[in-house]
Amino acid sequence: MIELESNIAKYELANMYIDGEGIDKNYDKAFELSKELAKKEYSSGINLLGYCYEKGIGTDANEQKAFESYQKAADLGNSQGINNLGWCYDSGIGTDSNKKKAFKLYQIAANLGNSYGLNNLGCFHDGGIETAVNKQKAFGLFKEASSLGNELAQYNLALMYESGDGTKKNVDQAIYWYKKSADHGCQDAQNKLKEFLKEINPQEIYNWLLNNQNSLNSIYLLGYFYYHGIETKIDKKKAFELIKKAADLEHNVAQCDLANMYMDGEGVEKNYDKSFEMSEKLAKKEIISGMNKLGYCFDNGYGTNVNKEKAFELYQKAAILGNIKAQCNLALMYKNGEGVEENHDMAFEISKKLAEENHPSGMSLLGYFYNIGIGTDVNYQKAFELYKIAAISGDCLAQYNLALMYEYGNGVEINTNQAIYWYEKSANQGDKDAQNKLNKLEFLKE
Repeated sequence: MIELESNIAKYELANMYIDGEGIDKNYDKAFELSKELAKKEYSSGINLLGYCYEKGIGTDANEQKAFESYQKAADLGNSQGINNLGWCYDSGIGTDSNKKKAFKLYQIAANLGNSYGLNNLGCFHDGGIETAVNKQKAFGLFKEASSLGNELAQYNLALMYESGDGTKKNVDQAIYWYKKSADHGCQDAQNKLKEFLKEINPQEIYNWLLNNQNSLNSIYLLGYFYYHGIETKIDKKKAFELIKKAADLEHNVAQCDLANMYMDGEGVEKNYDKSFEMSEKLAKKEIISGMNKLGYCFDNGYGTNVNKEKAFELYQKAAILGNIKAQCNLALMYKNGEGVEENHDMAFEISKKLAEENHPSGMSLLGYFYNIGIGTDVNYQKAFELYKIAAISGDCLAQYNLALMYEYGNGVEINTNQAIYWYEKSANQGDKDAQNKLNKLEFLKE
């Protein structure tokens, strides 16, 4: 397991060197790490090596070697390798173009739940490549890939909602998925979103809503725009009003957001009782995030008496259904022996599983356990690696803990500038401890 964790960390580090996330881009180091992982028969590393050869990252571009690496990763059952091998046949990279083989490989990758395989298969059905044109099938594949966070599929799904191909035309959903794709960096989606927002200013949306009061997604979406300041000034009060309106009409996502806004006092005065009531309502409807939020209320006594056993039950139920936050909360309860008998080994195993699935919050928690020796020996170097990966992915707590390690030199050399950098990242997300640290360290910045 230690070797597996090491491989995961090296794989993430190689990607960081390619993308320049948190560290300077270094294609040579990315290539060397990929080669090292490939020698260990680590399938994701082999696939990444193929990508380096395809794009000329840290080495001369070599389509033949890219094809061979993708083939090897595919033979080991790596879903991304299978998809990339399909892409080689699709585009004639390192081999003759063969759409039939590409179609079959995309099918295999899609069946394994690979988001790129699902998206590429959707493109084949959409365009009638090696199969009859089937817009409805394409729509379903794009939608499934979009739910997995694939920015290309999110863009394609938005296109279908905009045009009405394969589904009923729905401009609200088109904007929603363009926004999702744009947030992941898709330039085409960003351009589309700008086009929509230029055509529809907030006042026009208001006017439209007056005649479409039962369009829940539209009401919620407008509240979302005001909350995040999309093409308008951030207005948490207006966001609250619109989100509450959608929540009152039984929009589940709006109800989840409303519970959070009452909890945090955003756009409205803090009201733990109402946050508890909304969370309880969601939990009764079997909404997973509502179960976790209700558990959090019982855990901390928000709107109800503290009941650690009830909190544990709710966290466990939501965790079994796949809620990541609930799984982290469950691990902490095992660590602290709250609501359940203390079990550090169980806490460690839960966090390790989340980290292996590349969930930032799981990596952050696993880093914390390595940092203080919960369910394992203290390992500052491992803690540092995990914190850094999670911090780059935006985890607020990991950013704070990474800054602590830079400040005190645990697992890394003391670096005050890096400590300040990560405290700033965490403070910008609202972490008060990070802000306090920042106030003390700012005068030391070079």
